[in-house]
Amino acid sequence: MTCIRDLVQDVMSSGYLSLHTENTLRQMLQTTHYGSEDIHAFANLQLAAMSGKVKQESRELYQLAIMQRF
Repeated sequence: MTCIRDLVQDVMSSGYLSLHTENTLRQMLQTTHYGSEDIHAFANLQLAAMSGKVKQESRELYQLAIMQRF
């Protein structure tokens, strides 16, 4: 089974967080027993997303929906 830190490493390498991976991470955080390394990796992913180092498909879709309103 893939662990959270492995998924985070893939996202950090590609610089892109897809909807599928975002949903997988969300599900794993809700249903999986994880260690401090996984939590640390997830926190780093959050920081990377907030700083723009990682692009999020969900954020891009949201911004597109807002732009289409105008």
